[in-house]
Amino acid sequence: MKYALAKLQVYLLGSGPFVVYTDHASRQTAVKSPHISQRMARWLSLFAEYDFRVEYKPGRLNVVADALSCRPDYAVKTADANRIGIKRVSAPSSSLIDDVKAAYASDADAKQLLSYASAPSDETRRNAVDDDVIRIVVPNDYDLRMRIIYEYHDAPTAGHPGREKTYLLLTHDFY
Repeated sequence: MKYALAKLQVYLLGSGPFVVYTDHASRQTAVKSPHISQRMARWLSLFAEYDFRVEYKPGRLNVVADALSCRPDYAVKTADANRIGIKRVSAPSSSLIDDVKAAYASDADAKQLLSYASAPSDETRRNAVDDDVIRIVVPNDYDLRMRIIYEYHDAPTAGHPGREKTYLLLTHDFY
């Protein structure tokens, strides 16, 4: 609805009252709720510019809108059995791993963890070290941490996720 109002603003502002038919029933309860989110408050202030009323119409009865919104190029496609789905493209680059290794040498805590994990014992065998990198530990190096955040947040392959999603992506590979 927000998209449609913004797209048709030239035609709708000052044109008099109009009706918006929607199958989005939860919108009605959200507007009547005494506690709304900041996003909803911004949307409501945008909606206040227009003279309209919203009428709920179940999707099965709103056939005209369904026909208009179902573009032929959005046709459902079947998945190819030979294709492999990709969960995540972003992973630490080899140069980043090399920089993490180099930063271990200047971080006393990381050095201690690395020597403990590399010592042959029954306890450390359960937590194997791969290629002399403790993959879940980020050394106490500000520039390195900023680079890691850049690769998982600002790089073109990262998709510029929000704060929470960036944090989740980082916790997959780093501690």
